[in-house]
Amino acid sequence: MAQLCIIGPQFYPNTEMADMKLIDVDDELYQYIASQTQQIGESASDILRRLLLEQTVPAVTTLTPKSSACSTLTSVSQPPASGFLDEKELQQQKGVIGRFLYILAALHEDSPAQFARVLDIKGRDRLYFATSKEALLAAGSSTNPKQIPGTDYWVISNNNTTKKRAILDEVCDVFGIANELKARLSQAL
Repeated sequence: MAQLCIIGPQFYPNTEMADMKLIDVDDELYQYIASQTQQIGESASDILRRLLLEQTVPAVTTLTPKSSACSTLTSVSQPPASGFLDEKELQQQKGVIGRFLYILAALHEDSPAQFARVLDIKGRDRLYFATSKEALLAAGSSTNPKQIPGTDYWVISNNNTTKKRAILDEVCDVFGIANELKARLSQAL
């Protein structure tokens, strides 16, 4: 059984679960709703509103928070799968490394406490994440560590795009991000 976390029209950033409603749905229905996501940043509320009210209400204006404790189709213990990322700003980032760092920073901004779990993502002989540049430099040669903007975390950046996508996929798995959005984030690099 999955849970949808719906943030109501009044969202207060200082209270993570303000105005939230939980709806229990079976896994099949959850996958269907998740598959109806049309763009990065579309919340569970937006998807359901579009699916349920599309024919009865000509235009619905909503306020979707950029960052919330649970604004999308994920289980309650997971961070949002969308709604945390500004797609236009993502496209303005310089190169693959810029977009990679921007996505990681957005995930951190959305769920700083959970972000520490990325430290467990490692290669066979390599650290991918650390809390200091020195730790990554000591863990291997030519790691080219970059600080994730707005965080105390560092990530190696000398991997090719395919490897960065694989690392991002692992980060998405740690955060419980739906496969559809995970694929779009990966392709955004």
